[in-house]
Amino acid sequence: MNFFEELEWRGMLHDATPGTQEALEKGAITAYIGFDPTAKSLTIGNYVQIMLLTLFQRSGHNPIVLMGGATGRIGDPSGKDKERQLKSFDELDANLAKQEEQMKKFLDFEGAHAAKIVNNHDFYKEMNVLDFLRNVGKTLTVNYMMSKDSVKNRLESGLSFTEFSYQLLQAYDFQVLYEQFGCTMQMGGSDQWGNITSGTEFIRRNTDGKAYAATTPLLTKSDGKKFGKSEEGNIWMDPDMTSPYKFYQFWINADDADIPKFTRYFTLHTKEEIESREAEYADDPRMLKKLLAEELTKRVHSTKAYESVQQVSEILFNKKASNEYLKGLSVEALETISTEIVSIELSLADLQDGINIVDLLSEKSDILSSKGETKRAIKNNAISVNKIKVSSDELIVNADHLIKDKYVMIENGKKNQYMLISK
Repeated sequence: MNFFEELEWRGMLHDATPGTQEALEKGAITAYIGFDPTAKSLTIGNYVQIMLLTLFQRSGHNPIVLMGGATGRIGDPSGKDKERQLKSFDELDANLAKQEEQMKKFLDFEGAHAAKIVNNHDFYKEMNVLDFLRNVGKTLTVNYMMSKDSVKNRLESGLSFTEFSYQLLQAYDFQVLYEQFGCTMQMGGSDQWGNITSGTEFIRRNTDGKAYAATTPLLTKSDGKKFGKSEEGNIWMDPDMTSPYKFYQFWINADDADIPKFTRYFTLHTKEEIESREAEYADDPRMLKKLLAEELTKRVHSTKAYESVQQVSEILFNKKASNEYLKGLSVEALETISTEIVSIELSLADLQDGINIVDLLSEKSDILSSKGETKRAIKNNAISVNKIKVSSDELIVNADHLIKDKYVMIENGKKNQYMLISK
């Protein structure tokens, strides 16, 4: 497929230097995107750029992932209104290792257009400060650097020399990749335009070569808020930081108005397939969300994780879910459920001795405020233990009720759900 045209119809092209389209149409080229290891996981905000590299590779070109082992130690001022807090080298190295493993899931590192992962710390670890000032710092004037938005926007609030120098490092990165790997193009978000074009200038001045740049729009939601966050914070691509269930729910709960944009940015379907699907479900935006959520949960996590998400949803939202279905869930699914509803720790010794249901709900767990209220709820057929209605206030809940030797699910009415966890 034609990469430039692909970006245009997907709405993923914000800007490009003159000649970029023609260079892409002449044959396979090499391009890179940089990722600084400022967190121990990538977010779905980063996934925009991962998709850019994915589409680039699928178009018959050669992608490089540049991990910022060096630039992460400096801090990029782009899009920031104040100085970053610097992280320790050990933390950055640990973050980089985790992000590198995540990257390996999304690109093909074998074959004719195999992706490469490069660490820019390798460019600087043997370079002393005098070499840097002579060979790197001499390339651009201060006036040129001051003209970039990433610098201009920070002059009033303050910008350290450390962050001011970031532009030089990113520009030199491009030059090194050009010289070592024949990399002639850098891509990124539109907030990176100044840094990226500084790199094309490095290559022009220092090598007499020609390089190109292309950027994507900064993805925002229909309400104008930054993409990639929920009310609870960032949506991470690490299942230990954002569960696959929460990841899935992010897409399910997206605004209807955002789905056409998200589908173009994040699916691998063709223009015709996307338009056909949108026509088919024009009156059912929830189905479009479910299809998007399914595709991305499987790709970012796994098919097994998606199946677990469906099991969790069945228990939480399908009132007809059975005791047998609940008992058949995996430990991972039960653990996810326990994070989505109120969880209450309970002594395993108490369960082994057996606890009267009234005492359990009113005294041991405080699910209900009194024994009287508990008895009335049971009489009104409102209480369930592991999806089975409680018909008698003399029921004894014991170790036999534990699912996977650890969990007991209690429901009070249609909306109040609790997970008792034995300790």
